[in-house]
Amino acid sequence: MTTILVVDDEPDIREVMRFALENAAFQVMEAGHADDARKLLNNECPDLILLDWMLPGRSGLELAQQLKQNPKTRDVPIIMVSARGEEEDRVKGLETGADDYIAKPFSPREMVARVKAVLRRSQPDEPTDEIEIGGLRIDHISHRITAAGQPIEVAPTEYRLLHFFMTHADRAFSRSQLLDRVWGDQVYVEERTVDVHIRRLRKALEATGHDHLLQTVRGVGYRFSDKP
Repeated sequence: MTTILVVDDEPDIREVMRFALENAAFQVMEAGHADDARKLLNNECPDLILLDWMLPGRSGLELAQQLKQNPKTRDVPIIMVSARGEEEDRVKGLETGADDYIAKPFSPREMVARVKAVLRRSQPDEPTDEIEIGGLRIDHISHRITAAGQPIEVAPTEYRLLHFFMTHADRAFSRSQLLDRVWGDQVYVEERTVDVHIRRLRKALEATGHDHLLQTVRGVGYRFSDKP
């Protein structure tokens, strides 16, 4: 059974989330603050974490950063939940490593839909042959990215984005097209999310000098190419 970790310091909100998730056939673990969550994660690894931004002590944002730096938890999808609904806060949450953002108050149905959408996006695609462009290689069977034998670590969404680009090289795609092809038909994902994940992917490729392959096409969107 798919397990969701709910981290929120308000028992009433945790109860609403647990009820909705269990009705959707998810198994739910709960934590009231960051330290409780870390203790749970030392023993179990959930399939997804619903993480409140405003936690007592260490904030949810700090916890998300730590989880994304830990090899054991860095691939676990995180949905930030917060009353801070401004665009700047949503972008900050996504840049920290979160895969999605839900603003309070939220509909339990929307929350479950977002959880299902993020879980679908985090699942690997059907394996294909290895692809190499400009010295960058992606092996979809082993789920590895390398450059001159050096491994490149990326989060699941960035991996899916890179695999799509490398299987559609030299073609320019708009943000909406990337949302349709990489994220799927999930109406809750904003176009600005694409820019956040593009920046993350470029940063990962920068370590081996391959960030130039991911090109911005003015007035259109993005393209992956080894041509200037």
